[in-house]
Amino acid sequence: MVQPIVDVSPPKWHLGHTTWFFEEFVLSKFYKGYKRFHDHYAYVFNSYYESVGKRVVRTDRGNLSRPCVEDIYKYRSYVTNHMNEFLNQTLTKEHTEIIEIGIHHEKQHQELLLTDIKYILGNNPLLPVYDIDAIDALVEPQNQEWIEVPEGIYKIGHSNEGFSYDNEKPQHKVYVEPYSISNKLVTNGEWLEFINDNGYNQVLLWHTEGWDWVQKNNICAPHYWFNENNQWKHYTLNGVQNIDPKAIVTHISYFEAFAFAQWCKKRVPTEFEWEIAAPNFNFGKRWEWTESAYLPYPNYQKPPGAIGEYNGKFMVNQKVLRGYSIATPDHHARLTYRNFFHAPLRWQFTGLRLAQSI
Repeated sequence: MVQPIVDVSPPKWHLGHTTWFFEEFVLSKFYKGYKRFHDHYAYVFNSYYESVGKRVVRTDRGNLSRPCVEDIYKYRSYVTNHMNEFLNQTLTKEHTEIIEIGIHHEKQHQELLLTDIKYILGNNPLLPVYDIDAIDALVEPQNQEWIEVPEGIYKIGHSNEGFSYDNEKPQHKVYVEPYSISNKLVTNGEWLEFINDNGYNQVLLWHTEGWDWVQKNNICAPHYWFNENNQWKHYTLNGVQNIDPKAIVTHISYFEAFAFAQWCKKRVPTEFEWEIAAPNFNFGKRWEWTESAYLPYPNYQKPPGAIGEYNGKFMVNQKVLRGYSIATPDHHARLTYRNFFHAPLRWQFTGLRLAQSI
């Protein structure tokens, strides 16, 4: 039930919330005669769906000493058994569409569960190991190359084949100027050069809001980094490790990504530049910051009802991240996936791929 910051939910809350999704949007709505497991669980495990009732304030999730973990697993078993019964019935298109969203919603929370656990353990004074076999410091073996993309009009967004979220549609055309983009993500070694050149103290590299964030929070390195006896180290899923200069930098904010790009006289790519070029490089090790604001695509239509709250109401004051990370479950990511976070956040496996105009 540990919740060190507002953005990190307790692990047991994730278990309850993903269960609640199927109870709220499938069983209670479509399964005749279904009886809810507990009258208060909808209040406890609702996240941000204003249209389906009251909910616990996000900052208070860590105060849920009850229900205990054992009771939440009973809840999951209860809902799973009823979902198995429901799935044996004749399902309509409306049923299957909401079930498919629920499956992908749970995959999102599988990723959040891992990154939240890392944050919880990484802020424990003992810095305990989560998994001795886990490796989250990754090295890209290829030599750096710059992929050139000519100016032109390109299609962006998801087609109508296969699953996607509503924020990936409709597919539309965009015009881009010529640019090049790196086939590699920025490394720890490059970031160390930025630190050693006093990058975190050069005000002209930063947005005003980013500079205020650095000053207020004494930011001097990516999250989980610390300097011990003049040796940079970081917390990983398998405990404290020395920084590998060849490994990909991770747990950086958009503010830091922008400042680093300014420092090396490059820039952060837009999400359109990223999507156009992505088939030409390997992605999927880090969520990659883009320069694009999280906004609706032209002619975007928010789904009706509570499901319309899933993405549409967050399309303000956030940046788009593209790709996926080592924490993303299989068969969940795709080329058109649009993740989104506020500029200072860095508890996810976030990284940076540089671009430049040509």
